[in-house]
Amino acid sequence: MSQVLSTSTTDREVLAEWDKKHFLHPTSSIKQQQEEGPALIFTEGKGIYLKDTEGKEYIDGLSSLWNVNIGHGREELGKVSMEQMAKLGFSSTFATFSHEPAIQLAAKIAEITPEGLDTVFFTSGGSESNDTAFKLVRHYWKLKGLPDKKKIVSRRKSYHGVAMGATSATGLKPFRDFTTSLAPDFYYVDSTPEAFKAFIEAEGAETIAAFISEPIQGTGGVHLPPQDYFKEIKAICEEHNILFIADEVITGFGRTGTFFGVEQFGIVPDLMSVAKGITSGYAALGGVIISREIHNDLIELSDGLFMHGYTYSGHPTACAVALKNIEIIEEEDLVNNSKLMGEEMLQGFKWLQQEHEIIGEVRGLGLMGAIEIVKDRKTNERFADPLAPKIVAESLKRGLIHRGVIYEGADTLIFAPPLTIDKYEINKMINILNEAIGAVKKELA
Repeated sequence: MSQVLSTSTTDREVLAEWDKKHFLHPTSSIKQQQEEGPALIFTEGKGIYLKDTEGKEYIDGLSSLWNVNIGHGREELGKVSMEQMAKLGFSSTFATFSHEPAIQLAAKIAEITPEGLDTVFFTSGGSESNDTAFKLVRHYWKLKGLPDKKKIVSRRKSYHGVAMGATSATGLKPFRDFTTSLAPDFYYVDSTPEAFKAFIEAEGAETIAAFISEPIQGTGGVHLPPQDYFKEIKAICEEHNILFIADEVITGFGRTGTFFGVEQFGIVPDLMSVAKGITSGYAALGGVIISREIHNDLIELSDGLFMHGYTYSGHPTACAVALKNIEIIEEEDLVNNSKLMGEEMLQGFKWLQQEHEIIGEVRGLGLMGAIEIVKDRKTNERFADPLAPKIVAESLKRGLIHRGVIYEGADTLIFAPPLTIDKYEINKMINILNEAIGAVKKELA
């Protein structure tokens, strides 16, 4: 059918039926979709809010998928996109062809990233960025005459995407259990320098290509690293000739209160994967940023074609959108707002902790935050039936979208609102949470 539907009740029902019949949703319960249809059908967004087909407004407490950093409904990005499409909607960057938006964006990224990260390979998203990083480091060691350096080491509870390599590197077992054909040579260690040292001793540094980590683990439950963890890990990598990959897909472009998460921890990685906030979700784009040293080695040692590339590597419209997005982040001082409003959000979590005995640890950095749900604060005992999904459902009834994490025994609420959020909106979010938690407690009682 080619008809354009309005948003009457009948049309919403038709859309829901089409959704069930024709749309296989990512990271969703197929059974739930078939029984209940789509949870919500959104029609528009403005600032931190989304509106559904019934006209109800919701606070987007997770920036959709951690990515709508500058908020919804930014007409500036629509205008830039239209202008670029009219001028040059697409052209390939294979065979050294190039165009202005990709060149300008690569130069801008080199300007805003930590010193020494100078060269960008563009992708369409985070999973492609991490897969590219893995291929890059293995190719790099082959060029250096060390082809046995193939192993990729990540942290338990990490998340790096759903492409084959990215899933293989993900330290959350449920994601890996989805398929039986994971890539070889991927390993997971506990979040201590000692665990990484022990792995190197057991496997041999001559077999390890790279260590990858999110500066703050997002999907795993917004876990902050131990004190000085990354400085120690980076030193171990340098000692043993292992490359360090920072997965900044979630933490990049202001999310943590600095432009990039690694800036919070005083290190410069060898490679950095980015996506999400680079366009605030207004276009599909990602990239891997590599150090000057690695790039120079690739220039010196490469012979023939660099046999890796995506059709949309350096998509001109996506690059133009990214440039405008970064301009807005800078002009509106959204990195600093992330820091300040993140402090407000964490204070709100602490107030909730005082009000509700089922709240255990609360944590956050910038506009990434988490609330642990516990049966007993002293022992950290969890409820047999996790409460996070119930609290999420109660929040949704009241107009707040956020996520519950129950992987591997967790019972955690996670949050990452747009970087444009203000104090009034933070308070509104906290008040809804207070009501939602209260409703679940009442049900328990």
